[in-house]
Amino acid sequence: MLVRELAGTAYLLLPLLGGALLHGVCMKYGWLALLARPMDGARRFRGQPLFGHSKTFRGPILVAVGAAAVFALQRRVLHGFEAIAAIEVVDYTSLPVWLGALAGAVAELAELPNSFAKRQLGIGPGKTASGPLSVLFYLWDQLDLLVGWWLVFAAFVAPTPLRVAGSVLLVGGVHPLVTGIGYLLGMRPTAR
Repeated sequence: MLVRELAGTAYLLLPLLGGALLHGVCMKYGWLALLARPMDGARRFRGQPLFGHSKTFRGPILVAVGAAAVFALQRRVLHGFEAIAAIEVVDYTSLPVWLGALAGAVAELAELPNSFAKRQLGIGPGKTASGPLSVLFYLWDQLDLLVGWWLVFAAFVAPTPLRVAGSVLLVGGVHPLVTGIGYLLGMRPTAR
């Protein structure tokens, strides 16, 4: 039961990886540069940028497309494998593909409050806070997208304490690794 729930939760989060990969490749090669405009339009609040130059329209759009592609693969192909279907926490064939896109976009947009708070404190994009705030912002950096993901999926998959805790542990452990690899491959401007 425990292993199945954790495996099913990891599988539920897999589309986020597809979204991050697509976005990272486009960042590396400068593809879809037209969408790489800051979402805040260079607007400021109290003299600081709202979100900063790194939060662009390209992010939510590409994470949505990448997440939808992986979700469609899960729904249309992988669900047909008995071993995969056995760990699913929901019948993927009962869910529309657009759900993966919506969850990907909302997950990416869920990073905006963190960016806003950091800009207001004078912390630049990709930089860290110092002192006691460093722990808070480190955790927030790792888990903010998860809040957005669950906001969408909670209507279709029961966010049990085990699933939420499992997703926090998975994303908290995998997110820094994926970010670091993305930086090393030139897909991200910073390692954070």
